[in-house]
Amino acid sequence: MDLPAAELWRLYRGRADCENRIKELKYDFGGESFSLRDFWATEAALLTVMLAYNLMSLFRQAILRSDAVSDKADVQHTLKTLRYKLFAKAGYITREGRKKIINLAVAMQQREWIDGLWNKSKTFDPPVKFTPIFSP
Repeated sequence: MDLPAAELWRLYRGRADCENRIKELKYDFGGESFSLRDFWATEAALLTVMLAYNLMSLFRQAILRSDAVSDKADVQHTLKTLRYKLFAKAGYITREGRKKIINLAVAMQQREWIDGLWNKSKTFDPPVKFTPIFSP
């Protein structure tokens, strides 16, 4: 490229974090191990992984980076961290009248953080609205 050094720096700066996202797809989402025999099956697996990654990215940006959850709004959690801190929780379902309740086994130190996530998710407004193609 025949651009000045400052212009090259500005051009590349926007893509500076892409290598970290590729590593995350590779190691946390199993992005290197879904090569299948059929091309269309491999493409379907890739699209599923990309959808999961984008949903987790939205969750991280909208819920985890909010001030209501943590005083450290710039913390970037990987899927591996989220798996252990959030998703891998023992629990059981009970009933109270007609209402089903999920009881999670969460350590006392984490309960405030989990409550903050839950409260933030209740007020979350998705960036796009989806409408069904076919309505009954």
